[in-house]
Amino acid sequence: QVQLVESGGGLVQAGGSLRLSCAASGLSVNFNDMAWYRQAPGKQREWVAMTYTVGTTNYDDSVKGRFTISRDNAKNAVYLQMNSLKPEDTAVYYCNTGRPRDFWGQGTQVTVSS
Repeated sequence: QVQLVESGGGLVQAGGSLRLSCAASGLSVNFNDMAWYRQAPGKQREWVAMTYTVGTTNYDDSVKGRFTISRDNAKNAVYLQMNSLKPEDTAVYYCNTGRPRDFWGQGTQVTVSS
């Protein structure tokens, strides 16, 4: 059974930084494209960042240049470094595979105040 546990969220001022972590079990981060998604109140969940098994990354335009996705295969974990945070980044953040499957975790809340 796959379990994904997100952590590292919190309350920060605009312009601040956070680093999110995703600990995976029952799934190999090494052999899957992995992604971060987010969902703001009243909105649909949206894709944010992707790390591919071939070593490349990709980002939604709204976070490009501010967020960095990375993986640690030895720890079977995925990370999201978020810099220059804006109030519009406020959301619950989730990790999943690049083609998301039905094993969403609880997510971690990120709140950016102005």
